[in-house]
Amino acid sequence: MKYLDVHTHFKKRALSVYQADLTAPKEDGWYSMGIHPWDVTENWEIQYKNISAIASDSNFVAIGECGFDLIRGIEDPEIQFQAFKAQLKLAYSWGLPVIMHQVKGLHLLQRMLKELQHIPAIIWHGYNSKPEIMKSVQEFPIYFSFGSAIFQEKSSALKSLKMISLNRIFFETDDVDIKIDEVFERSSLILQIPEEVLADQVIKNWNSISNNKIDG
Repeated sequence: MKYLDVHTHFKKRALSVYQADLTAPKEDGWYSMGIHPWDVTENWEIQYKNISAIASDSNFVAIGECGFDLIRGIEDPEIQFQAFKAQLKLAYSWGLPVIMHQVKGLHLLQRMLKELQHIPAIIWHGYNSKPEIMKSVQEFPIYFSFGSAIFQEKSSALKSLKMISLNRIFFETDDVDIKIDEVFERSSLILQIPEEVLADQVIKNWNSISNNKIDG
């Protein structure tokens, strides 16, 4: 079976999207790159140029992680908003999905979704929010990636996983040293769906939003 890890900070993992550093050279395997909200500054346009410079790299398969963080990010949320908006527009023009980091910025995301005429596929990484929030944005091309939080019995991630439409689902390891196989195994038990069915569904989901196809 092919288990796609849609967001990881560990290199050299099979069938994964590695989170590359904005200043790093091109990677050997698939990777994403973007301006993390923790790293957004008033001069984010300079950081933005680093993303534009790698447009032709075939291993560059997603923009991110990027988005909102009102706890650790720059004080002025409007700067985060404009940086994220620029990256969403770039992703749409290049036909790339976006890996989204979202902490305490739901109102900004909702504003963004209303303002943008064209919205790329957005993968909300490390989803650990209530099912109601998931439902509130389901009219937009937003997908939800689950990771280590589903191992916590009382987590919002666990509740949301049980209610998600399978055509919006992804899985990840993020920066936690677990195997993606374990995440799929846990999800299979929770959803009472065979692992191979989940694995195939995730690949279908990826192929529906990415120009970089995975053979089934």
